[in-house]
Amino acid sequence: MTNWDEIDRYAKQWIKEAGERIRNSFKMELIIETKSNPDDLVTNIDKETEQFFIENIAKTFPGHQILGEEGFGDSIQSMKGITWIIDPIDGTMNFIHQQRNFAISVAVYEEGVGQIGLIYDVVHDELYHARKGQGAYLNSTEIKPLEEVPLERAIIAINATWITENKRIDPKLLIPLVNAVRGTRSYGSAALEMAYVVTGRVDAYITMRLSPWDFAAGIVLINEVGGVITTLEGEPLNFLTENSVVVANANIHNEIFTKFIKRK
Repeated sequence: MTNWDEIDRYAKQWIKEAGERIRNSFKMELIIETKSNPDDLVTNIDKETEQFFIENIAKTFPGHQILGEEGFGDSIQSMKGITWIIDPIDGTMNFIHQQRNFAISVAVYEEGVGQIGLIYDVVHDELYHARKGQGAYLNSTEIKPLEEVPLERAIIAINATWITENKRIDPKLLIPLVNAVRGTRSYGSAALEMAYVVTGRVDAYITMRLSPWDFAAGIVLINEVGGVITTLEGEPLNFLTENSVVVANANIHNEIFTKFIKRK
């Protein structure tokens, strides 16, 4: 019998400890490298934070598998059993340039179903957390279910990349949506943007390319407040590959697909 209370307790303990380690790094000189392109950055702190989680998980829960952004975890071929999905610093560019607007994202799934989701805004000491069927919380305050918002009063989070020339989507598809809503924002951290949808700070988040560690915790949270998350094709997200993502409160998600994005 899986002791989810114990797993949840350790996950919260480790994410807070990792956050403290990151805050202590602010005065240190970073070692910065690039990955897939010059804007895809990784630092020694990203790597050390992921290794911190992996060492603790492997020691405490040796039967669990781990999927981490920086590649120090397992090579995941399926979501069978219990899987931890970790982004040690989501928003590394913000971490480097701003020392804010980044988060640690940790999720725990069982047989492909999200059981625990944690998104920790390190600088503001805000922990967004949820257990399946037990509601979502910001620190100790329960987050209320999402309310309907008219599209014309909605604020959506979207990167300007997707409404300019790019390789992934015809920008003309989303320009009418951007024109229809009250405003747009881009924070540079997928985990935080999903957390902001959960709390109603923004009403939707749309992007063309996210990896599982970017959205795994957010799925658990959004499910607990009645939001909807799918790919741009309206399909469930795949945890073994990259995905487009549309996450929103239910009525905005429906309007986006009925008025602006036609499901295939």
